[in-house]
Amino acid sequence: MPETEKTLGLIRPYALLTYAAVFLWSLVANGIPVDRIAVLLWMLGAFVCASLGRTRDDITLLLRDWALLALMYMVYDYSRGSADQLGTGINYTLLRDIDSFITFGREPISGMQRRFYTPGIIRWYDVIGSVIYMTHFVLPVLPLVFLRIRNRTSWLHYVRRFTLTLGISVFIFLLFPAAPPWMASKEGYLPPITRITSRGWWRLHLKTVSKTIDRGAGVLNAVAPMPSLHSAMALLVALWIPRNCRPWIRIAALSFPIAMLASLVYFGEHYIIDGIAGWTIVVVAWLIANKWEARTASKQSQLSN
Repeated sequence: MPETEKTLGLIRPYALLTYAAVFLWSLVANGIPVDRIAVLLWMLGAFVCASLGRTRDDITLLLRDWALLALMYMVYDYSRGSADQLGTGINYTLLRDIDSFITFGREPISGMQRRFYTPGIIRWYDVIGSVIYMTHFVLPVLPLVFLRIRNRTSWLHYVRRFTLTLGISVFIFLLFPAAPPWMASKEGYLPPITRITSRGWWRLHLKTVSKTIDRGAGVLNAVAPMPSLHSAMALLVALWIPRNCRPWIRIAALSFPIAMLASLVYFGEHYIIDGIAGWTIVVVAWLIANKWEARTASKQSQLSN
C-alpha cells in the first residue's frame, strides 16, 4: 500500500467522526435537511470521508454509487412533482370513503382530533407523534450512507428494496393524485381538521425541527398522499434494521410503523388506507428483491461450478 494511502486510511475514522459532529451541529442549528440537493450533498460528504485511503477503483465505485443515488432521488422528485400535472383530476372522496368503510361508517381523523387535540395545549402524545413523524427524514436514509461505507452487498440489498418502494409509489402518485385529509377538509369534504404535525417540537423548544417540517411541506407535492411513504419507509426500516435479531425483537419493531400511521392519521396527514397501501408496497418490493437476489445467486453458483 502506498504511504499516502496508508496515511489517509489512518485519518479516515477521524474524518468520519468529524463529519458526524458537524452533521449533528447542523441538525440543531438548521434542522434536518429535507430538500434532495442538501441530502445528496451530505451523502457525498460522508462518501468522500469514507473514501480516504482507498484505492482509485474503490473511490470510483463509491462515487458511481453516489451518482446512482442522486439519479434515483432526482427521478423520484421529478416524477412525484408531476403527479398533479398530467391532467388527472384530484380525488377528494375515494380515500375518505374507504376509511369510512374500514372504520364501520365512522370518520376516524376528525374523531381523533376531537378526542385528543386541544388548541393551545401540547400533550405528551403530540410530542411523541411529532418525533415519530420526523424519523421519516432520518431513519430510511441512514442505511444508504452507513451500509455503503461498511458493506456494499448489504447496501445493494437495501437500495433495491428502497428503490422499488419509491418506484411503485411514484407510479401510483401519477395514476391517482388525491387530496390528503387536511386538504379535503379545507375544501369541505371532511369535518374540520387541523394540520398539527409540527406542534410537538415546540414543547421540546426545538423550533428548527418545526421549521424543517414546514419547509418539507412547502417542497413536497401535496396531492401525493396515496400511498403513504412515511408508513412505507417506517415498515421498511422496521423490517431491515432488526432483520438479524431475535424473533421477538423483530415483532416488537413492527410497533414502529403502527405508531407512525397512528400519528399520521391524528395529524391529518394521511388516511388509514394510505398507510395500508404503503405497507403493502414494501412487502411487494421485498418479495421482488428476494426473488431477484435468489435468481442472481443461483446463476452465480452455476457459473462457479
